[in-house]
Amino acid sequence: MGVWDDFKNFALKGNVIDLAVAVVIGLAFQAVITALVNDVINGLIGIPGKADFSSFSFSINGSPILYGSFINAIIGFVTIALVMFFLIVRPYQKFKARSAPPPAAATTKECPFCISQIPLKATRCPNCTSQLTT
Repeated sequence: MGVWDDFKNFALKGNVIDLAVAVVIGLAFQAVITALVNDVINGLIGIPGKADFSSFSFSINGSPILYGSFINAIIGFVTIALVMFFLIVRPYQKFKARSAPPPAAATTKECPFCISQIPLKATRCPNCTSQLTT
C-alpha cells in the first residue's frame, strides 16, 4: 500500500469529513456573528457616535497601538461563545440528560471493617471474614 492509499483511507474516514464540514460551517457562522457584532452589538453598546471600536488607538513612541480591533475581537468571541452555548451546548446537554438511561441499581456494598466492595447479599466479608449485620 502506497502513501496515496494511506492518505485516501485517512481522508475518507467519517470523522475527517465531519470535521471538514464543521470547519466550513464554523467559518460561515463566524461571518454571520462578525456582522452581528460589527453592525448591531457595537452600535448598542458603543460610545455615542462610535459604534466601531476598531479605530481606537493610542501611541507609544510614535507607534500606534490599535486596541479597538482587540475589543471588537473580544466582543465577537463572547458573542459566538454565548450563541454556541445557548443554541447548541445547553439544548444538547438537556437532550442527553432526558435520553440517558437511569443509573443501574447498586450490586455491591462496602464492608464496614475492611472497606472493600462486596456483593449486596453477602453476610460475611470474603476479604476480612467479618460477620456483617444487614
